[in-house]
Amino acid sequence: MDASFLRSCPLAGFFLVVFLVSCFCPEPALVAGEGMTRHYKFNVVLQNVTHLCHTKSVITVNGKWPGPRVIAREGDRLLIEVVNHVPNNISIHWHGIRQLRSGWADGPAYVTQCPIQIGQSYMYNYTIVGQRGTLWWHAHISWLRSTLYGPLIILPKHNASYPFAKPHKEIPIVFGEWFNSDTEAIINQALQTGGGPNVSDAYTINGLPGPLYNCSAIDTYRLKVKPGKTYLLRLINAALNDELFFSIANHTLTVVEADAVYVKPFETETLLIAPGQTTNVLLKTKPHYPKAIFLMTARPYVTGLGTFDNSTVAGILEYKPPLDKPHWSSSIKQLPLFKPTLPPLNDTAFATNFTNKLRSLATPQFPANVPQKVDQRFFFTVGLGTVPCQGNQTCQGPNGTMFNAAINNVSFTMPTTALLQAHYTGQSNRVYSPDFPSYPKSIFNFTGTSPNNTNVGNGTKLVVLPFNSSVELIMQDTSILGAESHPLHLHGFNFFVVGQGFGNFDPNNDPGKFNLVDPVERNTVGVPSGGWVAIRFLADNPGVWFMHCHLEVHTSWGLKMAWLVLDGKLPNQKLPPPPADLPKC
Repeated sequence: MDASFLRSCPLAGFFLVVFLVSCFCPEPALVAGEGMTRHYKFNVVLQNVTHLCHTKSVITVNGKWPGPRVIAREGDRLLIEVVNHVPNNISIHWHGIRQLRSGWADGPAYVTQCPIQIGQSYMYNYTIVGQRGTLWWHAHISWLRSTLYGPLIILPKHNASYPFAKPHKEIPIVFGEWFNSDTEAIINQALQTGGGPNVSDAYTINGLPGPLYNCSAIDTYRLKVKPGKTYLLRLINAALNDELFFSIANHTLTVVEADAVYVKPFETETLLIAPGQTTNVLLKTKPHYPKAIFLMTARPYVTGLGTFDNSTVAGILEYKPPLDKPHWSSSIKQLPLFKPTLPPLNDTAFATNFTNKLRSLATPQFPANVPQKVDQRFFFTVGLGTVPCQGNQTCQGPNGTMFNAAINNVSFTMPTTALLQAHYTGQSNRVYSPDFPSYPKSIFNFTGTSPNNTNVGNGTKLVVLPFNSSVELIMQDTSILGAESHPLHLHGFNFFVVGQGFGNFDPNNDPGKFNLVDPVERNTVGVPSGGWVAIRFLADNPGVWFMHCHLEVHTSWGLKMAWLVLDGKLPNQKLPPPPADLPKC
């Protein structure tokens, strides 16, 4: 157990110090004979933060940004009380947690719950089943996750170990975005004018913009390491709207996990991480004190036509001097500084090469249980479109229209009642319809010349799946308003990425090339710019499960939908009743 993660409280051998307003030691409670119950309290409060010489009030958990680490072991039960002390409605999503039969705790507002209103609270209650690795939590309503997020770290069971050498230390590295303006005002203005929203003013590493930005030299994340050690870096992309390249100067990283699933290790100098994704890497430090300091930098991978934050966040990798040379530390400003070289902003070739290296371990201990037969097949187009401007006004989207986004030409309209509640109570009329199209209604050259009509429809439509059905889904990017990479996140499930390619998916030839042996298993996948991706998953989790682009602007424009997985026949295949404190709309 890493002492930097788990520290003992006075009365308990290894209880968690939760970075809360107050630390307390819960009594251990056994779950299914193996796990323990861990208690957290999230007070959602306003906190003044200053970056880039701008001070603003941001929404935080317990006054921290990024928020507190949630740390547990596989098999543990988590009870996380979220209390809303801010003027906004709040909900928290536990990104990547399977939520087996605990869909009421998944968190997306108006999907599995109504949001927590001002002065109210909700106890998120779920058990971690069959998962270990790096995940994260974040707000799941409007753009509040711009500051409301933090790591969710699942350690292996006590008697289990990593499939690689135990690291000297484990360190979360969370990428984010800083906006000088209020993000709620930014997205509200964009939705009113129909144009693209203003972009961020900086990227951050663990909440700090770093020395490459104006007025930010003191706001720099420093990773202090010892020579000859191996560190596990738990990378999380919490940025609102940008995929990121990341590299550490003069150091090689070994990728060992993606989205809390172990992968076949491979070395890289640069990695790509999309919003919503996590990647664990091993950093092996140099055997001797190098008499140098090294920048770690991240900047965006850009495929769309819109504006973006073309800046670079930097942190510093700093070696601790030998004990017999303490005076070396005083001369750190004179040490040479090495900077990494990141790929070009639009380097799709690098992005493709990197993602193709990700493969499941597929060992007896960590099998890749890829569905070999398929019960339900779906083909979803994913991309941007437009809707007409209201009244006789002119909007700021293409040709005076409003930007919109859709899956199979359906731009998802968020309901005002939670979908899961409407389903459970049998009161779905006027809330949603169970007729989301399995295929696009019109077939065209998806990645070629765009059609004249770029308008999309809208509705609150769901796909209904029988319990335990195996699903194959092809997601096809469209170039209607320019090809673009879309990181799609599926709630409630991991899926296997069995294939991907560029151009239009070929149903006759492409399935024969699918990898059904050791495909990467994850919860968020990038639909390639001007291409397609194929995933498979088993619908073994009853409930309503959101699927959406993790570029927040695209979600705001409607690039989202939901799957309704019906109950199975056995008692342990049914969704339990909602908790008594489930928030009301």
